[in-house]
Amino acid sequence: MYRVTLTESHFPAQTNETLTETTVGEALIQAARRAPDATMLCEALADGHIGRRWTNAQLLHDSERLARALATRFAPGERIAVWAPNIPQWVIVEFAAALAGLTLVTVNPGYQAKELDFVLRQSRSSGLFLTRDFRGNPMAEIAAKVCAELPAIRHIVDLEDADALYAADGPARALPKVSPGDPVQIQYTSGTTGFPKGAVLTHRGIVNNSRLCLARLGVREGDSFLGMMPMFHTSGCAVSVLGALQTGCTLYLAKQFDGETMNALIERERIDMLLGVPTMLIAMLEALARNPRDMSSIRGSFSGGAMVPPELARRIFDTYGVICGIVYGQTEASPLLSQTFPDDPYEDQTTTIGQASAHTELSIRDPATNQVVPIGVQGEICARGYCVMLGYNDDPDATAKAIDPDGWLHTGDLGTMDARGYLRITGRVKEMIIRGGENLFPAEIENQMLEHPAIADIAVVGVPDEKWGEIAVCFFRAAPGPAPSRAELVAHCRQGLAAQKTPTHWIQVSAFPLTGSGKIQKFVLREKYLAGEFPNRL
Repeated sequence: MYRVTLTESHFPAQTNETLTETTVGEALIQAARRAPDATMLCEALADGHIGRRWTNAQLLHDSERLARALATRFAPGERIAVWAPNIPQWVIVEFAAALAGLTLVTVNPGYQAKELDFVLRQSRSSGLFLTRDFRGNPMAEIAAKVCAELPAIRHIVDLEDADALYAADGPARALPKVSPGDPVQIQYTSGTTGFPKGAVLTHRGIVNNSRLCLARLGVREGDSFLGMMPMFHTSGCAVSVLGALQTGCTLYLAKQFDGETMNALIERERIDMLLGVPTMLIAMLEALARNPRDMSSIRGSFSGGAMVPPELARRIFDTYGVICGIVYGQTEASPLLSQTFPDDPYEDQTTTIGQASAHTELSIRDPATNQVVPIGVQGEICARGYCVMLGYNDDPDATAKAIDPDGWLHTGDLGTMDARGYLRITGRVKEMIIRGGENLFPAEIENQMLEHPAIADIAVVGVPDEKWGEIAVCFFRAAPGPAPSRAELVAHCRQGLAAQKTPTHWIQVSAFPLTGSGKIQKFVLREKYLAGEFPNRL
């Protein structure tokens, strides 16, 4: 831990670690020079068995080959979208795009047509790299319909068709010079309005953030690292992939998550390190209780993306014999802002989100005045440093709201800081719901459901849940006529949105509590729900 005694809720950036001026492509080149024969990437198939493997040198070879092919199709600075589950080609495209000076747009493989259309349009993507389907989602069919209306998409490429993936479209071109401060990815998040915004991240941000995270966790060269987090998240394509690369780990990339399958993989491959959101870790613990396995290889684990309950941290310690490290951040910060240390006291490991990451300045500010608050006083968590995004893609107004004139990123999360600089989360300024590490935005769900003819008015609220951290509850006022059934509501929601955005409970009300200006008081609905005043749920 950093030994500091603060007099206000402002933690200065600590510079004990090295901040490198490196791009994503250069990080791969350096790894291949340092340890060409070290296995970097292993394909963990859906059944848990291991498929293909890549050494650092092989991964560089394939990435450079693809980068040269991309350079014949796209000009430096263009955006290409990748829409696929966790497969090795995702990783190769990530490095190839970086080497070719392209900006990668990450897309959730659960997206439906409306969501895909928005991301491709807003990001101004010129190409789409995808798999034909995943978990029943007919991605190729959806893409064909969406891209027929998007003339900017010049190439649609099946990632699992090697001939198509590596095909050239014109004469060979030299790869461009890429700088650490250049854009590398656009990752879609959202603000209080619920409209998606593309956070533009830099090479410098995600390369350093991932390396510093794993260094604090205590990851060592030669460790095996289980990559369960989805690649369309910074936790997958940045923390897991780039962190493993730079620390000399072998990354086992799991195509899809299943608690029992992950446990079997850990036992068979003797995995050292885990990263998973609380929901994943709970599922693995439950599977382990049903089917005990040898988990003695696990040397460390860490979790974030949602509040990590103290009882979960205790269960992990009791089961694996290791402390569960806690990380906190958001996409706009590349993504991590704070983290516990492996040798932190148990109380800090289970009740705080740690101290600031190296080279990151944190403060707690009064949302009304933007002034730093005294020690222990609640305010908005704000961050400043190399990791902060360049801004939201083509959205200067949203960028100005998120990053103030002094360079502070306003996270929208409420918290406190003690005199040692340890943070605690107390709530959210935003209404965003975090369900099992997935960000759900009420306005997006509400807009979809208001298209149902039987819905007159609606409010989506997040409530605590033991398994998922939070779940979405949809309160609705029905239009005249027969009230919709749960099956109708679920089906309508899933027509336009990914499955995980479907509310868990549906509650019909005759009227909403309103403010003087006629806005729905969601906090009143939440309080009444928690008090048990809505026993009749669909």
